[in-house]
Amino acid sequence: MELSFSPPSVIGMVHIGPLPGTPWYGAKGDYAAVRAKAVADALALAQGGAQGALVQNRDDRVFAAGRADPVVAAAFADITRAVVDAVGDRLAVGVQVLRNDIQASIAIAHICGGSFVRCGVLVGSSGGMTGDPYAILNYRQQIGATGVKLIAEIGSMHFHSDQPLGELAQSAVFAGVDAVGVAHPDLTTGLDWVAQVKAAAPQLPVVIGGYTNADNIARYLAVADGAFVGGAFEDGGRGGAVNVESVRRFMRAVR
Repeated sequence: MELSFSPPSVIGMVHIGPLPGTPWYGAKGDYAAVRAKAVADALALAQGGAQGALVQNRDDRVFAAGRADPVVAAAFADITRAVVDAVGDRLAVGVQVLRNDIQASIAIAHICGGSFVRCGVLVGSSGGMTGDPYAILNYRQQIGATGVKLIAEIGSMHFHSDQPLGELAQSAVFAGVDAVGVAHPDLTTGLDWVAQVKAAAPQLPVVIGGYTNADNIARYLAVADGAFVGGAFEDGGRGGAVNVESVRRFMRAVR
């Protein structure tokens, strides 16, 4: 299923447990248990009425600074394929490997039936990383994955920069990004950030990249084109099992 921003899409998180080859592997069961939880979370998102699911690291806690180890990439691909097989006819499935292994994310989405990728740093600079849109867009073209949409963070819990949001949004448009992500723990500031992006790049979809809950989601989606939702769906907060009733309550607030 393709990711749509009209009407706005609610994208739930499939926060996967520690993977083989990482320091915390085994803390939440063996690989079979990690894989089974990911599929169960995706099914709960679909049953609850969400429009998308993002397969993302959570319980590894610490990540390699650059490229994913081959065993991590292999596990991501296997889990993504299992999620697509389970819910791909009902949800748009996305991938985010490590904090910023965008090439691995694109490759996995392309091969395993995903439709979008969340990019930690694609334009601008954050956390000692500088985006390389030429390399990423060129790689997507080379492997025939131009149908995989790119959501680039430009101001959120994953991206911190002194560069104005409007400039980052315009850079994203120039690079050919499909949407950008912004988020702030303060609702008023978060809404202002959406307004700044829309003023600088009216044609660019904006996805709320966190801090969403049933109390603020209607206000966000009145101005934004989508939202990532994690802890509001999960028992015990981020990394817990997705609770289908929590998803249903949240989606009623959206409507």
